[in-house]
Amino acid sequence: MRILGLDVGSKTIGVAVSDPLGYTAQGITTIRRTNRGKDIEEIKKIRDEYNAEVIVIGLPKNMNGTIGSSGEIIMAFGKLIEEELKIEIKFWDERLTTVAAHKAMLEADLSRSKRKKIVDKVASTYILQGYLDMISR
Repeated sequence: MRILGLDVGSKTIGVAVSDPLGYTAQGITTIRRTNRGKDIEEIKKIRDEYNAEVIVIGLPKNMNGTIGSSGEIIMAFGKLIEEELKIEIKFWDERLTTVAAHKAMLEADLSRSKRKKIVDKVASTYILQGYLDMISR
């Protein structure tokens, strides 16, 4: 069973996919956001290509664990995806995933322009891998 991971931002959506056994996450693309309909259509294409059965979406929380306005927006978008694609949606606490992604790319000595292009894809990989590690326990 494959699982998709999404890092949903205001301008882009980072996308990762699990291996068929659900052990590892691999970043696959970054979707440039245009409007909700087209965004969901892009997610549907990827879901269909990989036969994903679950989508894990990074949920931005405040550092104290509460859900703020951006978290509510993400939850509403997740609900829309669930209704449109008829797929199970899970939310995963994404606090510090973008920080971890930037740190990993700095350690890999990637240029600022390369980091900017792939940070959402890398963050989606961290989100999905966290979820995969949790369900494998």
